[in-house]
Amino acid sequence: MKKIKGAAVLGAGVMGSTIAAHLANAGVKVLLLDIVPKELTEDERAKGLTLKSLEVRNKIANSALQNLLKMKPSPFLLPEYAKLIETGNFEDHLNKIKDCDWVIEVVVENMDIKKNLLKKVVPHLKEHAILSTNTSGLSVNEMATVLPEDVKKRFLVTHFFNPPRYMRLMEIVGCNDCDPKVVEFMADFINQRLGKGIVFCKDTPNFIGNRIGVYSIMKCIHHMVDMGLTVEEVDAITGKPLGRPKSAAFGTTDLVGLDTMVHVANNSYNLLSDDDEREVFKMPDFVLKMVENKQLGRKTRQGFYKREGGQKYYWDYNSEEYRPVTKPKFDSIKFAKMAKTTSERIKALIQGQDRAAEFAWRVLRDTLLYSFKRIPEIADDIVNVDNAMKWGYNWELGPFETFDAIGIDYFVDRAEKEGIKVPDKLKSIKSFYKIQNGKKYFYDLSDEEFKEIPTRKGTINLALIKTDKNKIVESNDNGSVVDIGDGVFCLEFHSPQNSISDDMLDMTIKAVEIAENQGIGLVVGNQGERFSVGANLLMLALGIEQKAFDLIEASVKKFQSATMAMKYAAIPVVAAPFQMTLGGGCEFCLNCDAICAHVETYMGLVEIGVGLLPAGGGTKELCVRAVEEAERLGVNVQNIIIKYFQNIAMAKVSTSASEAFKLGFMRQGDQITMDIDSLIGNAKQMVITLAKTYRPRTPMPFKAPGRDVAASIKSQLWNMKIGNFITEYEYKVASMIADVICGGDVDPGTLITEEYLLRLERDTFVELCKQEKTVERINHMLKTNRPLRN
Repeated sequence: MKKIKGAAVLGAGVMGSTIAAHLANAGVKVLLLDIVPKELTEDERAKGLTLKSLEVRNKIANSALQNLLKMKPSPFLLPEYAKLIETGNFEDHLNKIKDCDWVIEVVVENMDIKKNLLKKVVPHLKEHAILSTNTSGLSVNEMATVLPEDVKKRFLVTHFFNPPRYMRLMEIVGCNDCDPKVVEFMADFINQRLGKGIVFCKDTPNFIGNRIGVYSIMKCIHHMVDMGLTVEEVDAITGKPLGRPKSAAFGTTDLVGLDTMVHVANNSYNLLSDDDEREVFKMPDFVLKMVENKQLGRKTRQGFYKREGGQKYYWDYNSEEYRPVTKPKFDSIKFAKMAKTTSERIKALIQGQDRAAEFAWRVLRDTLLYSFKRIPEIADDIVNVDNAMKWGYNWELGPFETFDAIGIDYFVDRAEKEGIKVPDKLKSIKSFYKIQNGKKYFYDLSDEEFKEIPTRKGTINLALIKTDKNKIVESNDNGSVVDIGDGVFCLEFHSPQNSISDDMLDMTIKAVEIAENQGIGLVVGNQGERFSVGANLLMLALGIEQKAFDLIEASVKKFQSATMAMKYAAIPVVAAPFQMTLGGGCEFCLNCDAICAHVETYMGLVEIGVGLLPAGGGTKELCVRAVEEAERLGVNVQNIIIKYFQNIAMAKVSTSASEAFKLGFMRQGDQITMDIDSLIGNAKQMVITLAKTYRPRTPMPFKAPGRDVAASIKSQLWNMKIGNFITEYEYKVASMIADVICGGDVDPGTLITEEYLLRLERDTFVELCKQEKTVERINHMLKTNRPLRN
């Protein structure tokens, strides 16, 4: 198969337009088409437009494109990527799909409408172009009945989850006649170029994600009513304590839309005539009434929850009115939150003795049994089901991983004591997964044997590598040095939130030494929920409380020594950031030779949020970069310094890895990875490539921007203070940052060293720690996990 350079998206609704945006994110040129409006608006008539005017005929697709640029969070990695999208309509521009390698149908979920559009598309398809439908649950084989035989060979379901940029799941279903090579090609393309996790489904209603996910939510509703619980109580149970997303059952429903949830449930009820639990999908009257009243969730600003006057309310389905949230407390949840792992948390919750524990058990019991009974109906194996629920519904563990977490024997024993019929096959299984010799295996329910889970060549799973204890070269509570092969080592964070503590700094210096003495390079990365939230604020707060400022300075110096050890290592060091990469986590990246970032990397120096400056080499590094950039471009350093100063003073955080380039956190030669599973492997390949011709960096004096540039910045800050845009305290902190990033109180062009700048960082950091308002901000952050706003 050839590469996909151009694609057509047929349907410019929210789903179609956001799919178009994500294709543009991947560098694919997109043709976005929709219907021609049947009537003019009053404004259009006033302008003298007619139904033949192109402005009117393309209005739906044009409006969709404009709406994409207004959406938050943005469907684009960068706003300028919208230029890759061309708009049009079905009547005038369907012939343009002759230039597209992939055509995706994304119109309303109505079989007749989809079939009619597909028939119109066929004459315009170029040879070998791939045709797919984004249906969330209609039969691909029924759609295929209107297609010629040669088109059927390249027709399949490519079901994105909403929003396409952020949701990882991609459900793929080939029609019966689809060439397996086409399915393989599309799976590879969508994984590597669009960053999606691929799940292969059967042609059954709602496929895997929505079949299991909506079943679970329906069970939440039914058990809630049976047990007399409130919407708020259910969400307190079905969020993090149960290994589900923070939005929980009803918060997730509000996010998706009650109308959408009802549509999917009705689709299951109407089409699953042979499902032994079909009645579960029958929506209660109170939910249908909410939809009738336009209580659809966030899209109508009221659903199971609403906000009004700064107060949050939940829907009381008995009295049919909104009530203020009360944040219910349950002992079982309190104990579950003490657990260190997801498995331990779920076990602690369901083994409690209160109503929350009983509700959690009932929902979990029913969902796990339903999932077990759906194989091989909806998927060939348990891996596809587990991945669908993790990637599409953000469950921390899939159903079969959850079986293993709580213990199959425990599950069977408890369920049978309650009179629940348990399939005989389940009773004979001891576990659904096992790890052996560094490889992970799943239990194949059809062949009744364990099979290795296939992995893409080049991907690295640190957890599996570490099952071989010989691969763990050094380790402590918060970090490890792992041998990932070919002479490359990985410095792995595994502290809470991947915050950087003193022992993590020790491990960093040790990792550099190991890589220098035993290998060819080092990757700095991990496979947790985020790269790093930065330095450990709690330890800093304790130091300030005890007025141990000498110890604080020593700790900052150790941080600086760690980042400088990476910068001036004798081997290449590549950072592999993803998700939150804040404060000290960003400073680690800035001091590496190169960055291989996941596309969803939110990177920034945010220390000013607690009244501090980046002092782990971050302020120093931005100064050095500004001077180097000015010399390379032959421009005045002041404009570049101001840009980098604003990064720090405004705590700018990139909304993507692409924006990290614009902010200057990433530079030419750095790379972006779309597939998160490939991140560590790609970073390793960067190390290997760099190692072939690596020339270690040497510390060199450089010209300070000087006091004149700092004075210019402080003049602007003064105007902001006089205009009441910033407070006296903020003026003071920002002015101190300006002094450091400009090289201190020296003439412009004075030769300074990095060590000199690091000393300025340390001294300023300690001085700011002594400020009363800084202490107030640190304590506020520790209590609320949010910066204090004036």
